[in-house]
Amino acid sequence: MQPELNDEVIVVGGGVVGLTTAVVLAESGRRVRVWARETGGRTTSAVAGALWWPYRIEPETLVGEWSLASLVVYEALAARPEETGVRLVEGVHGGLRLDGLGAWAAEVPGLAETAEGLAARLPLIDMPVHLAWLRERLERAGGTVEERTVGALDEVPAQVVVNCTGLGARSLVPDPAVRPVRGQLVVVENPGITTWYTSDEVAGGASAYFFPQPGGLLLGGTAEEGSWSLEPDPEVAAGIVARCAEVRPEIAGARVLAHRVGLRPYRSAVRLEHELRPDGGVLVHNYGHGGAGVTVAWGCAREAAGLVDTGPAA
Repeated sequence: MQPELNDEVIVVGGGVVGLTTAVVLAESGRRVRVWARETGGRTTSAVAGALWWPYRIEPETLVGEWSLASLVVYEALAARPEETGVRLVEGVHGGLRLDGLGAWAAEVPGLAETAEGLAARLPLIDMPVHLAWLRERLERAGGTVEERTVGALDEVPAQVVVNCTGLGARSLVPDPAVRPVRGQLVVVENPGITTWYTSDEVAGGASAYFFPQPGGLLLGGTAEEGSWSLEPDPEVAAGIVARCAEVRPEIAGARVLAHRVGLRPYRSAVRLEHELRPDGGVLVHNYGHGGAGVTVAWGCAREAAGLVDTGPAA
């Protein structure tokens, strides 16, 4: 198979990692198309609570650098929250201490220990707005987004292909090391809460967190490894509300607006590397970001773009 357009890049995957990578490539002068099985509100990214914080992602030595690079971008985007969906919001990571984190934590502005845990003012992203903004930014740079289903990466007709398929990489590569970590959320009418909160996980991956978003207060959460179910579980939802209400009692009486489920694409280590395709083109992998796709999106996108430019090692 010969590529259709030797100077074109096709990014496979339309979540936050795929769109951000496409933006970086397009703004560097590449001609970019995004092929996505699902776009906008139907992606896993659209379901995310989307607080900037490295969560369920490895390896820590690289994640810190990717996360901090993304943090700088989000801090700038927070100047235009209605346009970008990014706001800087105060909150607390309950039970966390600085000595339990990597060296990256020392670079987070204002991160401080309190009696409750770690307090910080961090980016909180309204994902539907942010995904739409990324797509518009891509289109302004000359890129396009197409809804297409890819059966195999070697079917993609471009000299350079960037694989940002998240959980889809399990079958598409195929890579059995990618597995789902199911997260369930409950969206309730916000009873006046303006700060975010997270707690340490307990047995079974359950935790309590809440994020004030424009469309309501997002309550979580769960981290069920290996579960593929996209159906909300009423019993799990009740447990989420109860755990969050232990922290803020007013949550108990809040009207439920929606139930959401997303499957985090977890891998023991993010795959961010390139390889030579059988047709002589380049395939760059950028997937396996677990629960931190938003957190590392810009750092990983820039590294992926660098791999596109350098190509595979000789």
